[in-house]
Amino acid sequence: MLTHLALVLLSIGGLPSAGAVDPLVNLGYSSYRGVGYSTGVTEWLGIRFAAPPLGELRWRAPEAPLQNEAVIDADTHGPICLPTPGSNDTTASEDCLFLEIYAPSQASTASKLAVYLFIQGGGFNVLSSANYNGTSLVQASDMNILVVNFNYRVGLYGFLASQEIVDDGNTNVGLLDQRMAMEWVQKYICLFGGDPAHVVLGGDSAGSASILLQMMAYGGRDDGLFQAAAAESATFGNMLNVSESQYQYDAVIERVGCGYDVVQDTLGCLRSLNASVLQANNYNIPYPNNGVGAGAPIYMYQPTIDGSFIADYTYRLLQQGNFVKVPIIFGDDTNGGTIFTPQNTSTYAEMDQFMVDQWNALTPSQLQTMNALYPPADIYPNSGPLWRTVSNAYGEMRIMCPSLAIGSAFSVYSDAGSWIYRYNVMDPTEMAEGYGVPHTVELAAIWGPENVVWRPYGVASGTAPASYYPGQVNAAIVPVIQGYWTSFIRSYNPNTYRVPGSPEWGQWTVYGKDRIVLQTNATVMEVVDYGQQSRCAWLEAIGILTQQ
Repeated sequence: MLTHLALVLLSIGGLPSAGAVDPLVNLGYSSYRGVGYSTGVTEWLGIRFAAPPLGELRWRAPEAPLQNEAVIDADTHGPICLPTPGSNDTTASEDCLFLEIYAPSQASTASKLAVYLFIQGGGFNVLSSANYNGTSLVQASDMNILVVNFNYRVGLYGFLASQEIVDDGNTNVGLLDQRMAMEWVQKYICLFGGDPAHVVLGGDSAGSASILLQMMAYGGRDDGLFQAAAAESATFGNMLNVSESQYQYDAVIERVGCGYDVVQDTLGCLRSLNASVLQANNYNIPYPNNGVGAGAPIYMYQPTIDGSFIADYTYRLLQQGNFVKVPIIFGDDTNGGTIFTPQNTSTYAEMDQFMVDQWNALTPSQLQTMNALYPPADIYPNSGPLWRTVSNAYGEMRIMCPSLAIGSAFSVYSDAGSWIYRYNVMDPTEMAEGYGVPHTVELAAIWGPENVVWRPYGVASGTAPASYYPGQVNAAIVPVIQGYWTSFIRSYNPNTYRVPGSPEWGQWTVYGKDRIVLQTNATVMEVVDYGQQSRCAWLEAIGILTQQ
């Protein structure tokens, strides 16, 4: 009986020798010529994994890529997907469903390398970590893994939901794009030396949240698309169902001239518009009935509870054990909220308004309890006295406490292994500015500082913190973090191939609550302090009520 690999290879013109993969790879629908570098890594950039989601394919599940007989030079990144709010970014396009592969140049189709499939973040509204170069990770694994990055639709294009879209389209198409990329890996990654039976999902922020949603997809159905997950800074945003999301659709059609009083087929009208028209009218608005003075949420478009891909609130699905049981790494940064919150926050009334703007189901009673749980914190120059207070509340509600809840749910329902971390590497500039150890800064260590090309905060926007580069104060953390991550990718355990001298990373249990604290020259296991345990227990208890 022919193997899956043999069937794929026969379909594109025969079985290869056991030698290294040729940079020119025939996928059947297109051929892509990658580029090998002196680093020992070959890169294939700009590979289409789905058809352009344009026109009639807007707000529909992705379709198979179109046939293209030409040989394509895979030496240029494909454009990233259009963001919300709309922008004039010339590197973004609605035609954006591309992926890229970084593989050892000496890999063969018989290598069966572990695959690290990375889902980038950006609050489901932008792609914030596009085109990260996987070379450093491949090298850190001793050439035993390959890395895949990809784009998926976000914002208006990825997560608009309404009854009209349910009737003539698909909700959560950004998540369906992710699923399509996973299915592409199952079919084609063997041609690059990868093992489709050894796929580890990675992701940061919304990408990390996506990992959990993919684990919970269709009620926790295991389609064999991944075998483990290493997720950084997972976020639990505000989840609405289709009817609750209708106001977003209604606002868009009015702004672009496709309103109910203008046309009969409002969705058809939206699909007929040029993307430039949509982008000019693509911005966030407050939740309905939030009152005078309400602001728009930071991230308005979010995954929608549609009764199909997403069956219920994340907290409820966790509590019920409705997820794929695989080994996991989850964690967060010590000060995950600082980059999101208004730096001029001065009163609890301002803090309450900001929190309600993000989670409109929060009640006055819950806000009163929250204010008591989060007393005034340190004050920083050019900041309001409650900036760090609201940052602590937002950071724990959206990011830190979800990671602990995930660890506990997996330790109860799965014996596959769960490892939780707190990232506490202190960059001098970030500390002085009051950001502390901010959201997703661990990416600089995981990928290597030279490969992190985007950051939404700090004085060095667009680069990793200076302290992570060779010869600087935090340079030593990079090989340690890469050791844990590549060990997990290779063996589903962060300890197997960790850097010699690195502490053993103990597993999380619901009773022990032990996590690793990752910090330069001082990495150590800790028990989550009682104060954070208590706050997180309360936030988890109200999580379903606050639509998380």
